[in-house]
Amino acid sequence: MDSEKEQYQQLTRQLMPKRPIARNLMLAFLVGGLICVVGQVVQWFFMQQGMSSKAASSPTSVVMIGIGALLTGLGWYDRVVKWGGMGGSLPITGFANAMVAPAMEFKTEGLIMGIGARLFTIAGPVLVYGMAAAFVVSAIRYLLTGVA
Repeated sequence: MDSEKEQYQQLTRQLMPKRPIARNLMLAFLVGGLICVVGQVVQWFFMQQGMSSKAASSPTSVVMIGIGALLTGLGWYDRVVKWGGMGGSLPITGFANAMVAPAMEFKTEGLIMGIGARLFTIAGPVLVYGMAAAFVVSAIRYLLTGVA
């Protein structure tokens, strides 16, 4: 019995197509880097309007989420992620894609019951657990250091 399992696993390894790891890493780096360059240009724009670097970070995030949502709505962001892998999924635009993509599947059900109801399907749990984790970490910090 073990011999058959080993033969099957060996045959599976032989027939499985090889993944182009170096190519995938390079594409992810390029796509993620390009998204970051766009974000930097947006931040520089806000800084040219008189904002500090810290003050410009919030509107920059909003613009990048908007760009990600717009590209997802147009059906273009899926192509970016398919081509660039995690380079397109990991930045803040990937978060927007994760929120908008499930909603777009239900747009035929209307704005409220379709898109509105499905908008937080993926992002909702991420936001809830992220805020819960932030609360727990902050409480531990407060208990250990006394600093809020």
